[in-house]
Amino acid sequence: MTVSRVSASRVALAGGIALSSVVLLSGTAFAHVSVQPQGEAAKGGYATVNIKVPNERDNASTVKVEVNFPLDHPLASVMPQPIPGWKAEVTKSKLSTPLKLHGKTINEAVSKVTWTADGSKIGPGQFQQFPLSLGQLPEDADQLVLKAIQTYDNKEVVRWIEEQKEGGEEPQNPAPVLKLSAASADHHGGAAAPSASASAAKDEKAGHEDKTASHEETASADSSDTTARILGVIGILVGIAGVAFGVLAGRRRSA
Repeated sequence: MTVSRVSASRVALAGGIALSSVVLLSGTAFAHVSVQPQGEAAKGGYATVNIKVPNERDNASTVKVEVNFPLDHPLASVMPQPIPGWKAEVTKSKLSTPLKLHGKTINEAVSKVTWTADGSKIGPGQFQQFPLSLGQLPEDADQLVLKAIQTYDNKEVVRWIEEQKEGGEEPQNPAPVLKLSAASADHHGGAAAPSASASAAKDEKAGHEDKTASHEETASADSSDTTARILGVIGILVGIAGVAFGVLAGRRRSA
């Protein structure tokens, strides 16, 4: 009887340890720095994203977050949204190959954005989102890998820089990845602008309609004028006939 109780206790203890391990590992796997688009992040367009930073430590607070941007697919514009209690710094680097954007040549692009605690922290059991406006997104890439570095107030540094290998398991410290959707007709989210040929055809059609309307108005005016002339001539003839009839009638009465 005693042996059975000891065995049952050992099984329960082993089960509890296994369950605790699963919970801890699951928390570690999902609690990492990530990038989340707000709406669509289409190739060649602009997007607003949130850098989500959770605090994984029970005895320390996050006081610094650094996000790096790839220069092989450079972004000309990266603008952080102001966050109370945090100071944002944008770092730019020179490009080996200049970037063409809206007819302008750009020789440098944003390579890093750093947020430093300035009266605020990410405490244990908390997370913070850091909004960014990005553009123009590359047209020749399916995703952007934004490697991040998280610093705690106990001087510990966690590097979220490991890239996911296709078909492989998720790395321990995966880098945030921004997935890009297919390019839309209008990169700014509005209706596509008409082409030059379409505009020309539209103008030509409008001109043709104006000419047709003008011709119809002229023809209508000419027709009205002709009708008025005919009616005038008929009126004159009727008048002459009336006068002649009156004269003849007067002569007959005199006779």
